[in-house]
Amino acid sequence: MHSRSLLPDPAVYQPDTLDLNTDTQAADYWFNCFRDMVEKFAKVAAKSQPEDHTALQRAEQFQAAYLQQLEEHRRNVPINSGKVVLGTSELLQLNETMLRRFGFPDPWLSQKKLENASAVVRLKQRLQELDALEDEDTMWTELVRGVLAGNMFDWGAQAISNILEQDSNFGLHSALDRIEKRPWLLDNLDNWLKRLKGQPHKCAVVFVDNSGVDVVLGVLPFVRGLLKRGTKVLLCANSEPALNDVTSQELRSLLDECSRECEVLAQAWSKGQLLVYANGQTGPCLDMRTLPQELCDAIAANETDLLVIEGMGRALHTNLNARFGCETLKLAVIKNKWLAKYLGGEAMFAVICKFEPASPS
Repeated sequence: MHSRSLLPDPAVYQPDTLDLNTDTQAADYWFNCFRDMVEKFAKVAAKSQPEDHTALQRAEQFQAAYLQQLEEHRRNVPINSGKVVLGTSELLQLNETMLRRFGFPDPWLSQKKLENASAVVRLKQRLQELDALEDEDTMWTELVRGVLAGNMFDWGAQAISNILEQDSNFGLHSALDRIEKRPWLLDNLDNWLKRLKGQPHKCAVVFVDNSGVDVVLGVLPFVRGLLKRGTKVLLCANSEPALNDVTSQELRSLLDECSRECEVLAQAWSKGQLLVYANGQTGPCLDMRTLPQELCDAIAANETDLLVIEGMGRALHTNLNARFGCETLKLAVIKNKWLAKYLGGEAMFAVICKFEPASPS
């Protein structure tokens, strides 16, 4: 279902940024992109179950089934053009659906565990770096940059997976150096900083993305900043695994660990000022019409007045152009050169920092 607080009029909500059924340029690029990507995903799937002698065969079956469905979508473009929206979200969702169908419910599980453990031990040092910044604007700028840099750690993005495979020392500070320098491609940071000089928000609902550096060293310090302002935070993570995205169950365990590294998080987590909810999604994108009832009730009960959406899948492939019923901050790094150029940028790791007022209901 949808949250009336976030979506006053779900009838006008269209999550997808691109429509491959009407945009020939986008269709040509993305169909080829997904055809290449599925080969890599099949290899990850096969390696994720080394003890199972059927894993390689099932991975090949997954790849063949995905490509068959992909080709069907492509063949149907002339029939569906102008009638049905085909977003990149559907092709990303198809990947997860097919992986599960062929017995690969969470191919990135071991990678997520490694990256989470590595990030947790670095959390205290990152918070000390941030606390040493005395100027409020400088600190919040660095908190936002931290979310953006953390979002680089996405095994679903070809450019990033290549970097991570080749450089085991690539960490948050390396990513901070790689993201686009300001002014960003879409740069509303100054508006966000100005808003922070006003009354604190009552409650923020934050939709998170990747495991490891992203959620632990990027999102949690940002969330800690909101908590210190007196804002309650509802952290929302995937209901089911998708790529290396953190799930709500994993996020609860992570918060137990991270609370031992930070008193602010520990107090908020133990006193219910920081809560975790499943977001109802089984893929890496976000459709606000399919949120669980429990989450919708919490959004309403806490008078949520800030929505934060992080990551390419949730804030770029979907929801980039959607308007919501409360103030909204969308943060993502574009880890795809074609998409950056399509949106008017030049830099490979162009930045989306979009802050919008509440849409009139």
